[in-house]
Amino acid sequence: MAKQHGKKYQAAAAKVEADRLYTPEEAAALVKETSFTNFDATVEVHLRLGIDPRHADQTVRSTASLPHGTGKNVRVLVFAQGDTENVARNAGAEIVGGDELIQRIEKENFIDFDVAVATPDMMGKVGRLGRILGRRGLMPNPKSGTVVPPNDLPQAIKALQGGRVEFRNDKTGLLHVAIGKVSFSADQIRENLLVLLDAIKAAKPSGSKGVYIRSITLTSTMGPGIPIDVNVAQATA
Repeated sequence: MAKQHGKKYQAAAAKVEADRLYTPEEAAALVKETSFTNFDATVEVHLRLGIDPRHADQTVRSTASLPHGTGKNVRVLVFAQGDTENVARNAGAEIVGGDELIQRIEKENFIDFDVAVATPDMMGKVGRLGRILGRRGLMPNPKSGTVVPPNDLPQAIKALQGGRVEFRNDKTGLLHVAIGKVSFSADQIRENLLVLLDAIKAAKPSGSKGVYIRSITLTSTMGPGIPIDVNVAQATA
């Protein structure tokens, strides 16, 4: 049965011209105009990639540091021990600990945080949390910049709280990334989008052949999708 949309959605969708591909500038302005929620909606970008996610050499996974952040207060958890715990706390991490924190996650299924960071010496212990953290995308990983030496913790925590986002394709070859809030200016949304696209292009896997980025859609929470001209976006990024 076809999904029935409400009047507010239909009115917003009517502002998106059928069969038109928008420039990043146009899409950034229109995503604000078509948001109709009574809260500060999240702006997301969805990309269809020319990859076969069944093959390991075609996985797309990396990070991007958005110049204007995501508009979200990021709760950072750090697995550390000894003096490194104080380093993490002083750097602004909201949750810090070693063995007791690992046990809390195991026993209580505690996941009240947005990103987890670990020092290399803790990964042997943190590894057993894979069943809990892995399926939620919270497991520390060197590829996502969340396994870092103690001396690099302050910089890593600042980056995560300031707007660094991790992206990874899903099992259908799609990417879904939050890049800001509707309260951002159109220029801020556009700039975040272009920085993300640049990072995605840089993360192109060696096994990907043919057209890499096949479609780009910008949307807000509950709002209609706005298709972006891939060629124009890539030339601008």
